[in-house]
Amino acid sequence: MRERERDEVEKSCYFIYKGKDENGAALDTGDKIDAFIDRLQPLPLNHDKNYPAGDFRSAECIELLKQSDIVVTNPPFSLFRQYVAQLVEYEKKFLIIGHQNAITYKEIFKLIKENKIWLGIGFRGGAGHFINVCYTDYATAGNHKDGMIRVSGVNWFTNLEHKKRHEFLETIWEYAKNPEKYPKYDNYDAINVNKTAEIPLDYDGVMGVPITFLDKYNPEQFEILGATESEGKGASNGLWYPESKVAQPLVDKKRIYKRLFIKNKNPQKA
Repeated sequence: MRERERDEVEKSCYFIYKGKDENGAALDTGDKIDAFIDRLQPLPLNHDKNYPAGDFRSAECIELLKQSDIVVTNPPFSLFRQYVAQLVEYEKKFLIIGHQNAITYKEIFKLIKENKIWLGIGFRGGAGHFINVCYTDYATAGNHKDGMIRVSGVNWFTNLEHKKRHEFLETIWEYAKNPEKYPKYDNYDAINVNKTAEIPLDYDGVMGVPITFLDKYNPEQFEILGATESEGKGASNGLWYPESKVAQPLVDKKRIYKRLFIKNKNPQKA
């Protein structure tokens, strides 16, 4: 679903692609997206008593969802929890964009931990470029591609299998040779790892790793146990020390960014 130019269309609409346009002429999927869409007949979406036209929670959009096999979209980040819950409820395969902080939302993290949702491939460096039709100002020169805006901290979230999800992580680090590199948290029963590339593959205990670890997560190699911070207190799998009264992970009383707790299923011998 999308909206045409604001001065051309005043309400939300959707399009159905069947290989031909409304006049029966074949459509070339190699055409630029705007030219491609302009040859399709827009079908209006209507308001209902609870939601505006085009809202994914409206009865009309839910009926369209029921007809779908795979959902590919960029949902509003503020409604990400609700959107994923709807996709799960209707048992849909999906590939959607979300902010990396959604990883530690308790509703989303539960699905990640249970291997019902994971990260897709793309957005190298955690930044995506999106086609821009609304904005005329940009933050800095060189921070965007022509006609596009740059958004940092985004990921693909999916329940579609892909090869990268089953690649084994290899690092050169060993805990036995570098224990001072991996201090234990003040308020969680785990050691801290600053970078995914520094995960010690010989360690058999619980490790706190950056949330960006999920990009390298292989469920055959690692088990996800829990997460830190306010929404992670209940999801920390008993690793949090309640007497600390601080949910953000601490090392020598210094706060560090969110962490996921993992354990190597088959640690190497030192």
